[in-house]
Parts: sequence; C-alpha cells; structure tokens
Amino acid sequence: FEFEVYHQGKIATMSLSKLRGKWVVLVFYPADFTFVCPTELEELAKLYPKFQALNAEIISVSCDTVFTHKAWHDVSHGIKQIKYPMAADPSGKLAHAFGVLIEGGEAVLTPDEGLALRGTFIIDATGTLRAMEVNDNSIGRKGAETLRKLHAAQYVETHKGKVCPASWEPGADTLEPGLNLVGKL
Repeated sequence: FEFEVYHQGKIATMSLSKLRGKWVVLVFYPADFTFVCPTELEELAKLYPKFQALNAEIISVSCDTVFTHKAWHDVSHGIKQIKYPMAADPSGKLAHAFGVLIEGGEAVLTPDEGLALRGTFIIDATGTLRAMEVNDNSIGRKGAETLRKLHAAQYVETHKGKVCPASWEPGADTLEPGLNLVGKL
C-alpha cells in the first residue's frame, strides 16, 4: 500500500515496502479531534526517540485526511509533540487490510462506521508481523507496553530458541522451551 502522511509539516507518500530494513509500529486510532486518541499519540510522541533507537518507525493511522491531521497538529498541544508520520486512510483500505475497519451493517448505520479500532501492529524489518493488539475504541493503550513488546520481538529474533515470559523487560531472564520446563513454571 502507498498512503499519504502528514509528517514534519509536509504531506508525503509512504509505503510499508519502502520501510523494509526498519521495524514498523502501526498504530490505528478512530479519529482526530477525539478524546482518548490524543492521550495515546502524545504518549507515543514522548517515547518516539526510544523506538527510533531500536530502528523502528511509528506510523499512526486514522481514516481522516492529511489535512485533518495538519489541522489537529496545529491546534492540539499534545499532537504538536508528534514527530512520527501520521498516515491518512480516508478510503479505509489500510484499516480494512489490517482488520480494524469498523464496517456497517446492511440496514443500520452506526456512529463508528468507517472508523478504525485501536489496533497496534509490530512488523519486523523483513515485513513479518510479530505482534498485534486490537482494542475497543473506549480502551486506550499504553505506549510503554508497545515499546516492551518491540524489545521482546527484537530479542527473540536475535536469540533463537529463547522466549520472553509475561512482563519480560530487557535484561530480565528469558526461557528456553523444553521438556525440562513442563509442569515446573
């Protein structure tokens, strides 16, 4: 997919294939000028240098246009802090491809139709999906947890045969699956 982004005060075109060699964190959210979304996106903006240090690009995605992203960036204190690309998906094609587009029923229109659910997708440098999380739009995500998952995905990629247990943090013990662990955890 090619898609437009609002990034560093300009409109540009991006594609996931052009980002090969970098890890990508796609963060879908329902809409600009809403309530939970700016809290999530601002938190990610504060963590962005840590993602960049891990060779990862964050791309936030909503079904709004790049012009709406620019207007939101211009007026919101929290959104002004964003340095990562804000992707526009007004056709919903990207949200549909990742399974987060809220599609309406045949007879009843809902207020959320055409918006995206809160989906987070961590894609490795080869384009392989490594982690995904989809929340109802009333439940905000924690940026630090996304960063933790990125650390874990990168760790297991470079440490074949190892796995990261629940709440694993960099530097903590990992596990090596085997019969010797069965029934002992």
